[in-house]
Amino acid sequence: MLRLLSRPAVRLVERYLPDPYIFVLLLTLVASAAAIGVERQSPLAVMRYWGDGFWGLLEFSMQMLLVLVTGFMLANAPPVQRLLTRLATQAGSAPRAILLVTLVSLIASWVNWGFGLVVGALFAKELARQVRVDYRLLVASAYSGFIVWHGGLAGSIPLTIATDGHFTAERIGVIGTGSTIFSLFNLAIVTTLFIVVPLINRLMLPSDEESVYVDPRTLATTPRNQQRSTRPAERLENSQSLAWLVGIPGLLFLLDHFLLRSGGLNLNVVNFLFLFLAIVLHRTPRRLLDSLHEAIKGGAGIVIQFPFYAGIMAIMIDSGLAETLSQSFVSLANADTLPFWSFISAGVLNLFVPSGGGQWAVQAPVMLPAADALGADIPRIAMAVAWGDAWTNLLQPFWALPVLAIAGLKAKDIMGFCLIQLVVTGLIISAGLTFL
Repeated sequence: MLRLLSRPAVRLVERYLPDPYIFVLLLTLVASAAAIGVERQSPLAVMRYWGDGFWGLLEFSMQMLLVLVTGFMLANAPPVQRLLTRLATQAGSAPRAILLVTLVSLIASWVNWGFGLVVGALFAKELARQVRVDYRLLVASAYSGFIVWHGGLAGSIPLTIATDGHFTAERIGVIGTGSTIFSLFNLAIVTTLFIVVPLINRLMLPSDEESVYVDPRTLATTPRNQQRSTRPAERLENSQSLAWLVGIPGLLFLLDHFLLRSGGLNLNVVNFLFLFLAIVLHRTPRRLLDSLHEAIKGGAGIVIQFPFYAGIMAIMIDSGLAETLSQSFVSLANADTLPFWSFISAGVLNLFVPSGGGQWAVQAPVMLPAADALGADIPRIAMAVAWGDAWTNLLQPFWALPVLAIAGLKAKDIMGFCLIQLVVTGLIISAGLTFL
């Protein structure tokens, strides 16, 4: 049944979903027109919001580029390649490959979203070398595991409201993760998704005639030059001692961060971990640089598109459009249905503001007073916004860029399958938020 339903979804997306760069240009025009038409902003004001905010995600853009580059270099290291190869040999068939890559991605994304994006994509490539399976669905399955990130250990909204001095602390205080990430309703949603998402991906597996396969040779890693060094500069480039003198202190710094200073896991820490593990495991600077050269080719989409999303976020927030959108959904709610409408509004807003922290900054001033007025459960409302932000990532190609760059695919290749997951996971999450 799902195989039949996925066919028109895949065809629809392949035909009408533009390249992510075109998508962000269209979103820019839509947000601008809405700010002018709905919020009665002047074209000059909207242009200023856009231009002033255009570079607002520079730090995040660099972080995302490093997620791609450092993750690729780590996975391209010989020990990691051997580990992925051994794990991939456990698949044995196309259905098992789909189930395995989805589970690995779900687990990794629940731990940390950046980790999940990279690990899922790289494991999908390794599975494609081992098993004859539809490559589009394989990569889509790897990306679909990303759905759980905001209900996991690195969820930005639950971690924000669990931090002393957060910007809404005067209204709601500090809410521990026992009421959000580790609450019964959230764990039930996560557990259900861990069961259902792999099964849905498995059921969408196309027939052999409809499948799109990839030549495993095109996924091979770049051969490394193993010639003996002759020049002093070459000896430095191929020096294992030099790599380890820098790489091992980096790993010791992380041990100090986690064990002695009780530091947490965030995007900078993940990138630091990936980089210094790659330095050590590649064993020489030359091997690392060869891997870097291969990795950096896929970063163009991140570099060019993230500033446009920063401009869209500025238009949505500064014009008041994001608040108006949130208010329109809140007006339909009562105490029992506010989590559902918070989830839906966050999902819609995420298409324009694909940032968990940015989304909470926009929606908290609307959702929290509504929760107080209606007597709704505030931790549940916060998680509803978090899940809405994660949910429509299955439709929004913004977060798929690192996955697509690693896999060598386009957004239209995987988003048809993700569209089916969007419907199924939306029903699961909204039911869990409303009834559990």
